[in-house]
Amino acid sequence: MAPETGQPTADSRKNLRSPLIIQKVYLNGERPSFFGYSKDISKSGIFISTTKPMQTGEQVDLEFQLPPPLTGTVRCRCEVVWIRPHDKRLPFEPGIGMKFIDMPAETSAQLEEWVKQQA
Repeated sequence: MAPETGQPTADSRKNLRSPLIIQKVYLNGERPSFFGYSKDISKSGIFISTTKPMQTGEQVDLEFQLPPPLTGTVRCRCEVVWIRPHDKRLPFEPGIGMKFIDMPAETSAQLEEWVKQQA
């Protein structure tokens, strides 16, 4: 947490807790639009590499493919919990950490099992 704001800080670790995946992520609306690439996923949230930053606390509906060998598309409400802004001095990609708000329990369980298998 950032002491001055009480908000989670963008993680700058070199080793990911969760497996690395690269999937396109779309914002759902009248016409879904491309938003960024998911790079790290768990049963509770996702890191999205994007140059379209959002505000902490902002909620959106996302759509993305489950990582192989899982199949199917997930649509769920997510909330931005931290932001990693673009900074040329750092070797890390800009993006946002989002938590899943209404991920179906079955999908969450599938993701948890998938993460365990990747470790």
